[in-house]
Amino acid sequence: MKPKIHPKYFETTITCACGNVIKTRSTVKDIHVEICSACHPFFTGKQKLVDTAGRVERFRRKYKHLEEKKAESKEEKSEERPDSGEK
Repeated sequence: MKPKIHPKYFETTITCACGNVIKTRSTVKDIHVEICSACHPFFTGKQKLVDTAGRVERFRRKYKHLEEKKAESKEEKSEERPDSGEK
């Protein structure tokens, strides 16, 4: 390794807006973040589906016919199968 080309590596603290403090090592002294794994909805299990401008509803309308066909084919298959108890 070449001398004097690598950045300094410090003990640092990452501080979240929620108050969570994480100690680690980095080339930056102190890091302040708005959201961390302790308060992020994905990690806490409180994730909500955010429907921005009706995108989810528009997606469901677009592919509604495929889902209906899938349900119909399942019904047809269940009607074609004889009961295993009858002989």
